[in-house]
Amino acid sequence: MSSTSERGAAGVVQDAQIRQAIKENGLEGRRLYLPQMPYGGSYLLAAAIRSIGFDAWPTSDSDERTLELGSKVTSGDECYPQKITIGDFLRIIEDEGRDNVAFLMPSAPGPCRFGQYLHLIRTKFDELGYTDVPIISITSSDGYSSIGSYSNDLIRTAWRAVLAQDILMKMLLKTRPYEREKGSADAAYMTSLEEAGAALSSNGVSHKERLAATASAMLRARDRFRAVPADYDRSRPLIGIVGEIFCRQNTFSNFDLIRVVEEEGGECWLSDIGEWVWYTDDEQRRRLIDQGRRISKDNAVRFLKNKVMRSDEHALYGPFAEDLVGYEEPADVREVLEMSKPYLPYTGALGEMVLSSGKAIYLYEKGADGIIDISPFTCMNGIVTEAVYPTLQRDLENMPIRTFYFDGTQGDLERDVGIFLELARTYQRRKHRPRSYPAYFTK
Repeated sequence: MSSTSERGAAGVVQDAQIRQAIKENGLEGRRLYLPQMPYGGSYLLAAAIRSIGFDAWPTSDSDERTLELGSKVTSGDECYPQKITIGDFLRIIEDEGRDNVAFLMPSAPGPCRFGQYLHLIRTKFDELGYTDVPIISITSSDGYSSIGSYSNDLIRTAWRAVLAQDILMKMLLKTRPYEREKGSADAAYMTSLEEAGAALSSNGVSHKERLAATASAMLRARDRFRAVPADYDRSRPLIGIVGEIFCRQNTFSNFDLIRVVEEEGGECWLSDIGEWVWYTDDEQRRRLIDQGRRISKDNAVRFLKNKVMRSDEHALYGPFAEDLVGYEEPADVREVLEMSKPYLPYTGALGEMVLSSGKAIYLYEKGADGIIDISPFTCMNGIVTEAVYPTLQRDLENMPIRTFYFDGTQGDLERDVGIFLELARTYQRRKHRPRSYPAYFTK
């Protein structure tokens, strides 16, 4: 049998499995919505989900009604991302009808309140009479394999979506502060998202064919960003953005702080989504070792998946090497974890607090001029890292580090960011860690 015929036979089986999964989860005739984290990331992840036959899209942009609806069903003890997420879901139900929508709500184990989002949303839906509105969940504790027998296909495509989003975000954030015509970098980003989404969502093709289409779309994106007229200037301070993953990625929740930094004269390096994926992979590795299962089927599968992920990463990042000189991510997430170890040992502390403290050190080593931690008000991760930052700051030549908390109310953000950037400029003039620049930075 030819490879084409084999793929066709496998496709028939998979299609039947997906139709059964759609029926079992009550998704027939419904559109599956994903929370924005960020918009581009959810847009491409939804495209990956569409590649296996689900009608998936990101939620529309949050607005004041999001907070109004979210506030009605939360008590104030929940973290801010919870209010935004459930508020957006309720807004979508009101706008599109309970019979037409479903929602994807990832989950994770551990002490973070994120692990309770799914339970609270389901409880509130039931209390409001939305018992028939499906909520699909996946969890990091099993490597997201709980989505079904077709999970390997979706996981690989979803990983490529994460990579594409991270690359496009890097290209946007390194270009937009220097653009000559306001909005040109954003336009390049949105067009690139659409083309990458079209490639990722293609149905009935092999992984090799989908990767080739995605790589082609990303090459066009690279050239599109290169063509944006810009005046690159080395005097702009580089600000690393770390913190709680939803709040730092969701522009509504943080009042578009990155754009505020840009308008106040800075450039941002946003910690990406791929970092979290690599972290969960490493946590799974550590758990298996702790359980005495270093030599086991589960660890062998994890190891092979890791190799495939690295291969896709190299394929998509490779053509951007010249553009991302000075913006390179760690070769292995363990590099960040080891940097954090003297302050927050990753064998005891978990999640964003470890990644944020370690990434702050990594960004210092890359020549950053300041670190902003974006966290929801009362967030455990934000509180712990804020307690660690004074010691960290002392050991990093007093590089300015500040935590910005968000709860839906805004003070004078422009003033606070402006003051922080003055501190970053002062540090920039006296720092000893040089920053590397792409060749196009001429001044």
